[in-house]
Amino acid sequence: MLTVDFDKLPVGPGDRVLDLGAGGGRHAFEVLRRGADVVAFDQDAGEMESVAAMFAAMDKEGEIPAGARAETVVGDALDMPFPDAYFDQVIASEVLEHIPDDLAAMREIVRVLKPGGQVAVTVPSFLPERVCWALSEDYHTAPGGHIRIYTLAEVRAKLKSSGLEVGGHHHAHGLHTPYWWLKCAVGVNDDQHPLAKAYHELLVWDIMKRPAVTRIAEAVLNPLIGKSVVVYGRKPA
Repeated sequence: MLTVDFDKLPVGPGDRVLDLGAGGGRHAFEVLRRGADVVAFDQDAGEMESVAAMFAAMDKEGEIPAGARAETVVGDALDMPFPDAYFDQVIASEVLEHIPDDLAAMREIVRVLKPGGQVAVTVPSFLPERVCWALSEDYHTAPGGHIRIYTLAEVRAKLKSSGLEVGGHHHAHGLHTPYWWLKCAVGVNDDQHPLAKAYHELLVWDIMKRPAVTRIAEAVLNPLIGKSVVVYGRKPA
């Protein structure tokens, strides 16, 4: 399940891409499949072990184009161990809402990005996130959880103040928002609640089968209640 649209953030052979806050690695895997070199970066060592294992499995199955390389790095988003102007593209998906000093993280993104390089930043959308916070205190008070709710204007302004030329945006995962509202209403940690379990099975079916009916439904829902907003930018050349 990708949040970034790779038609809007083209990556391919010869590119070096940073997946900042890579988590389970979903975007890093797609970058690698497209033939670019990728660094999956996260502070969670356990997640990075799992991502490294998946990279190895992809290599074994012949899913990695010739010449493409992947690695995992554990570290702090505010002090990344990379030289200035090292990456052609940076993806920061669903990570900035966890970081107290998000402006420092954005400046670090700009530092490691090459002049002319592109960035895709995704954060939870304002309305879906605000409803989740209202429905469940556990949703946003868990350790390592979300510490702020962004408006689109705030994300754009902060990226611009960090030194990026800010471009277009779109929303994603409109079908997922009702699931999280439901989870927050019945108990965010209650994965066995019948309603939450049934909706989760629907989402898994949708991800696996991608039927036309849910593609159309999500296209309609995304601008209204898309769970994430994706903002694209570029470092001035």
